[in-house]
Amino acid sequence: LSKNIFDSFLSGEEENGIITKNIKNEINGNWISAPNSIHEARLKAKAKRRLRKTSSRDSGRGDSFSENGDPSRGTNGTVPPTSPKSKLLDRKSRAGKGRGLPKKGGAGGKGVWGPPGEVYDLEEVDVKDPNYDEAQENCVYETVVPPLEEGAFEKTLTPIVQEYFEHGDTNEVAELLGELNLGSMSSGVPMLAVSLALEAKASHRELTSRLLTDLCGRVLSRSDVESSFDKLLRELPDLVLDTPGATQLVGQFIARAVKDQILSKSYLDGYKGRVDCVHARAALDRAAVLLKMGMGGLRIDNLWGTGGGQRPVTQLVREMTLLLKEYLLSGDNKEAERCLRELEVPHFHHEFVYEAIVMVLESKGEKTFKMVLQLLKFLWVSSIITVDQMRRGYERVYMDIAEINIDVPRAYFILEQFVDKSFSAGFICEKLRDLCPSRGRKRFVSEGDGGRFKLESY
Repeated sequence: LSKNIFDSFLSGEEENGIITKNIKNEINGNWISAPNSIHEARLKAKAKRRLRKTSSRDSGRGDSFSENGDPSRGTNGTVPPTSPKSKLLDRKSRAGKGRGLPKKGGAGGKGVWGPPGEVYDLEEVDVKDPNYDEAQENCVYETVVPPLEEGAFEKTLTPIVQEYFEHGDTNEVAELLGELNLGSMSSGVPMLAVSLALEAKASHRELTSRLLTDLCGRVLSRSDVESSFDKLLRELPDLVLDTPGATQLVGQFIARAVKDQILSKSYLDGYKGRVDCVHARAALDRAAVLLKMGMGGLRIDNLWGTGGGQRPVTQLVREMTLLLKEYLLSGDNKEAERCLRELEVPHFHHEFVYEAIVMVLESKGEKTFKMVLQLLKFLWVSSIITVDQMRRGYERVYMDIAEINIDVPRAYFILEQFVDKSFSAGFICEKLRDLCPSRGRKRFVSEGDGGRFKLESY
């Protein structure tokens, strides 16, 4: 037994000999069967190292080596391209030519149609293409706009007309309507514009009359305008429910259209004796009366007046002065409010305040003083005159009081009283009251007044 155990263990020298022998039989991971093939294994290992070094830069042009160390090529004599996985996303050329610039001169990639500056010629039609159709060679492609539906007509045109009331540019409206395929709905444009203007201001009605005049001949025809007014007359009973004055307003629109020559002069004659509706008859009578007055000198082209922002300042000042004089005669606060609204100049109400206070300073007696004070308070409570406009009107009087005092010697004294009453009424602030200028008064002492100081120097 001990012999077997002894035989089963190898001595240290024998063990070292075996290990050394195994090491000699394996070089660089290549097992060799005989000591004579060590040189061949070294050549293979050298070839593998050489392949790894040159694969990234010489891919496609260098020679790869087979397992035997011999250079290998493709079937056509070309070298198969090899590249490491880390270079898969590299966009540099693999052909081994150039200076490593991007492919296709920068014309490659997503969303790129070619290198900068490249001009594409017309593509020639291939007659031999199986999809070739001779009938399509001379085709002309145009954009076709579908006709506007009746349900979308009002929804599309209402914002256009309302925006026109803000900017007043008829050319822009004509361009927008030209982009739409109105078709048989073109006759509804004047009716829609007039219907919106009936509920708007006088300046908007003036803009509507100008719009109809400018569109006639470009977008609309005279027959479209006539059919539109015919429909307006038929629907007057419904329009009167929303706008009580629609009868008179439609008559004025008809008179203005005849004056602007977008309706024929015989338009009114065609309705004589053929109208059963009371409202339509009243509108036609109103138009006939205005046309007769126009022959007598009435300016029908200024029938609606001019918008506040478009009027000259001198005209606005004159109308405000007439408004105040009419108020002093009638004493009707609501009528004065209505007239001030119709001027449509909320940015110019400080002029109204200025003219009212100057009228008080130049007046004689307390009637004008009390009536103007009452009017300003009424307009303040109804929010017709804003805080800013009221303040600017008073400040303008403060600045001009020295010149006013030349013509009105008691101007300082009357102004102080009016400012105090205005503050007591609550439509000016304390700061504005304190800014009121006062003229320095001289104190006179006489022998008979008991040493009292006189409050007034006049």
